[in-house]
Amino acid sequence: MHRIGYFLTDDFQVMAIGTQTVFEIANVVAREPVYHVTNYSLQGGEIRSSLGVSVITKRADSNATADTWMISGVANPTGRITTAEELRFISDASARSRRTAGLCTGAFVLAEAGLLDGKRATTHWAFADALQARWPRIQVEADRIFIVDGA
Repeated sequence: MHRIGYFLTDDFQVMAIGTQTVFEIANVVAREPVYHVTNYSLQGGEIRSSLGVSVITKRADSNATADTWMISGVANPTGRITTAEELRFISDASARSRRTAGLCTGAFVLAEAGLLDGKRATTHWAFADALQARWPRIQVEADRIFIVDGA
């Protein structure tokens, strides 16, 4: 079974957890649990989205493992600084996983963690210029829905 870990921060975009439907439907079509999805946050417990929807999460620590990490974004990525603890977790978790993806403005978090240096990336079109300006070592492609560049 492929383990999918969603790392959610305070004020995460609710759209991030909407993507979990893909794994749900894949399990239905396969008629067996191919994917196991778990929501994580630094503190564990309840965490609120930018819309006010709350989600229960497990504590993200060195025991939190996933084959794929999905990193949430926030509604205003230029107004939020990712904490050192969040960056540490994302870097460590990414090193132990098969792949890591930023969901929408989650690209800003991956960039802060240094995971996009020298890579192609995309984000919400409204923030693409800000991502490129802040991290010039990333090749930002604003007109893409997703980009695969390494793990």
